[in-house]
Amino acid sequence: MKLSREEVIHIAALARLGITDAEIEKAREQLSNILENFEVLKEIDTSNVPPTAQSISLVNVLRDDVPQASLPAEDILLNAPDREGDLFKLRAVLE
Repeated sequence: MKLSREEVIHIAALARLGITDAEIEKAREQLSNILENFEVLKEIDTSNVPPTAQSISLVNVLRDDVPQASLPAEDILLNAPDREGDLFKLRAVLE
């Protein structure tokens, strides 16, 4: 399917693109090629292909959640910029 110059100008206007005459011709060629590729894809029989939203199966890559003892508070607070006892001391975020 070949696009006309006017169709490319209309598409550019819809996309709010300001394009030059040279860009119009280049876009016309590129968009026409893309549409021709879709025409080829239309010829493929997909009647036996189940609809899918994912081309490969999803796999959970997270490890199992295993309860364990937490780190000592003193080790965690070693990197705190400021602390008050066993707590992080922060500036007020909300008034």
